Amino acid sequence: MSFLLPTYSRYGVKFVSGKGPYLYDENGKEYLDFLSGIGVNIFGYAYSPLVEKLKTLAEKPWHLSNYFQIDSQEELAGEIVRSLFPAKVFFSNSGAEANEAAIKFARLYGKKRKNGAYKILVAENSFHGRTLATVSATGQEKVQKGFDPLCPGFEFFKFNDLASLLDRVSEEVVAVMVEPIQGEGGVIPAEVDFLYNLRQETRKRGILLILDEVQTGVGRTGDLYAFQGYGVQPDIFTSAKALAGGLPIGATIVHEEISDVVTPGVHGSTFGGNPLVTGVALEVIRRVKDPEFLAGVREKGEYLRDKLLQLKMKFSFVEEVRGRGLMWGILLKIKCGEIVQRALERGLIVNCTAERVVRLLPPLIVEKGEIDRAVSIIEELFREIEED
Repeated sequence: MSFLLPTYSRYGVKFVSGKGPYLYDENGKEYLDFLSGIGVNIFGYAYSPLVEKLKTLAEKPWHLSNYFQIDSQEELAGEIVRSLFPAKVFFSNSGAEANEAAIKFARLYGKKRKNGAYKILVAENSFHGRTLATVSATGQEKVQKGFDPLCPGFEFFKFNDLASLLDRVSEEVVAVMVEPIQGEGGVIPAEVDFLYNLRQETRKRGILLILDEVQTGVGRTGDLYAFQGYGVQPDIFTSAKALAGGLPIGATIVHEEISDVVTPGVHGSTFGGNPLVTGVALEVIRRVKDPEFLAGVREKGEYLRDKLLQLKMKFSFVEEVRGRGLMWGILLKIKCGEIVQRALERGLIVNCTAERVVRLLPPLIVEKGEIDRAVSIIEELFREIEED
């Protein structure tokens, strides 16, 4: 009997250890992890620099009230924004919390600077979190089902369709919030022209652009943050998942030009930005920012893309391969739940999103030989499906 609420459909595997991109179950079986905790464990498992950093920090205060200055918070905020644009950072504990803060800060901006504007335009098929506000901002009915009445103030447009978005612009609109790549929606990248023109239109109309980089950030796409590869600059963006290499953290980054709408008392977090987590995150961000490291992610991402495109040429039921860096989805003409289960049985961890997309999010330290191994397993499974 389990005392846990059944919020997850779990696989019958129990992992007890890990090293690099590999996990090991209680029977000693090895699994190549191409999900990395849904984009969290970018350095894989038992990565010695993070382990040593964590040991050092464990002997110091783990938690301090945010009424007091925390040096690692200040340093981490500086490391995030220094190579991007002048900004201020709020730390929380998850991507949903980071997006919740972004929504609140945008509404504050609307009240103080845009005649009370409060509506936020969000994309169909998007995913922004599991709090009530972020569920309301998520463009997937299956995520919203059962939680009516949802929070008002969100209107939906078709992703990658600027005309659809502009049709919904009014004096009440304060912001647009999008993912550079829709992760839970099926690994669908924003088109370059769409995101560029969206930035131009929002700037012209005095509307904030919020980018949800919870899954795409911290090196995943081959840039520190995906918006850099698109050549756009948001007013607010969010970060989480990989930021602390496996520890819970969220960050909401607000351009300095609008950061003064946030004042003491309007928002907060008991645990957000604690010394333990921000200390580890500081080690993560410094390593990811290394130009050679990011270049390696781009190179390995291209290698993985080419391997997946070869699968598309071999199998008629592979409809599309899409992604960026080390974030890829294989869109199939069939549902992929069974494929994920069979891959797990053969020692490969992937997952199925949007019913027909096999999603690959390997650790950023993955090697080409491990990419070969993963793609080989997927090819074997596809061949079996074709023969059935």
